[in-house]
Amino acid sequence: MTRSKRRTRRSLQVAGVGAAVLMALSACSSSDDSSSSTSGSSSSTSGSSPASPKLSGTVTVFAAASLQESFTELGKEFEKQHPGTKVSFNFGGSDTLAASITDGAPADVFAAASAKTMATVTDKNDAAGTPATFVRNQLEIATLPGNPDKISSLKDLTKSGLKVVLCDKTVPCGAAAQKALDAGKLKLTPVSYEQDVKSALTKVELKEADAAVVYQTDVKSAGDKVEGVNFPEAAEAVNDYPIVLLKNAPNAEAAKAFIALVQSTKGQQVLSEAGFLKP
Repeated sequence: MTRSKRRTRRSLQVAGVGAAVLMALSACSSSDDSSSSTSGSSSSTSGSSPASPKLSGTVTVFAAASLQESFTELGKEFEKQHPGTKVSFNFGGSDTLAASITDGAPADVFAAASAKTMATVTDKNDAAGTPATFVRNQLEIATLPGNPDKISSLKDLTKSGLKVVLCDKTVPCGAAAQKALDAGKLKLTPVSYEQDVKSALTKVELKEADAAVVYQTDVKSAGDKVEGVNFPEAAEAVNDYPIVLLKNAPNAEAAKAFIALVQSTKGQQVLSEAGFLKP
């Protein structure tokens, strides 16, 4: 074989080896890319958040009487958002509700009309967390339609012969009314003390009283059944409304979701439309 032929043959052998090496490298690269892609996909899957568990069952909410209209609406919204759930309410005076909770009444959520009544529950360690203020409320005078007694101030409620109803002093609306009277240096003896704000309002609606000191939200919910009168001393007795998950809540997950709805944009909108003030 001539020298020229040997050189050509050697060149072909080198070229063949080079091609084989390139093919091997390409295969490795493809394998690595595939592995990386698979690994990335696996990582992405494992890193995704698990779906929230579907809520079901009954959520029992103990709430101040003044929350009745707005919470009833939010209860319907909650059931709509979470098919299979039901919101059961117990509305009443915050002090009575707090006492029931500390006595062991089964409930998931407590929404009170004052920090003081909420403290009854937290002091007994019956709350699962720290209460959060979600709205505030201010007092207003409810008079008979047309305001026939020409009531224009808190002082007017002290007129002789006027039948005035107040909430009991142990109830948040009663404690606030007393605080407003103290701010105005006024003394008032009502014809009756009622156990919750709705009972005080009803006395006027039924014309059993000429006026009552209630919340502005109650005057608004009553529509044309009463007429409202604002008074400056009310600014000295604004009540914060706290809400909390209860320690032994039978349906804790659904209860948390209800509290979240109350604090959400939708919840705040419903409460604002009812006349509540922002926290």
